[in-house]
Amino acid sequence: MATTTTNTFNLDIGDIVDEAFERCGLEARTGYDYKTARRSLDLMMLEWQNRGLNLWTIENGTTTLTAGTSEYTFDADTVDFLEVHLRLDSGDSSNQTDYELRRVSVSEYADLPNKLLEGRPVQYWAERLTSSYKIHLYPVPDSAETYNINYYRIRQIYDSGDLGSYNIDVPKLFLPSLVAGLAYYVGMKYPEAVGNRLAVLKQEYMEQFDLAAEENRVKAPFRFVPWISSV
Repeated sequence: MATTTTNTFNLDIGDIVDEAFERCGLEARTGYDYKTARRSLDLMMLEWQNRGLNLWTIENGTTTLTAGTSEYTFDADTVDFLEVHLRLDSGDSSNQTDYELRRVSVSEYADLPNKLLEGRPVQYWAERLTSSYKIHLYPVPDSAETYNINYYRIRQIYDSGDLGSYNIDVPKLFLPSLVAGLAYYVGMKYPEAVGNRLAVLKQEYMEQFDLAAEENRVKAPFRFVPWISSV
């Protein structure tokens, strides 16, 4: 028997809500059913941010530094930085060089005796606020060279939006865990209708998320090199 040669299957948010309700033995009928389901979806996406690294939310960016300025603010949807490098001679194919900036804790930054010292930055403190993300460089960039920082940030997963025809901001391989998770969230809102099925919905959600998270990982080789001190 012949098979199709396409792999375009996807679920829009309306389909996801319908599937989740059906797993609970319910039917989404009213506008409020879809509204409360979308709210649960957005809360679950925040939960996924807390669970670990979502590879599809990693973005690369570059910022030009200003001499005498140590503090830089980034997009409010920045969850955290993965890598930050100081870039010299940006755009020069012969001389462009990246140097890793070491991340320090707030205590280590606070202990610096002269935070106004100017020079080539070698480290940074990340200040995570409710509505912005800031980094503080040390030393403060001087005017000897033109510095850029090249970074890889983790952004928030995009909201579900107001239309059921939107797709959720996750890879298709995460759709099983997404549907299972929403079914569990919906089930918690209708315990009298779900009954003993709630425990099964939770178990299915945990299993599906673990499967997706195991696939959603960096598969590059990692090598440990032992270091033995002579002291």
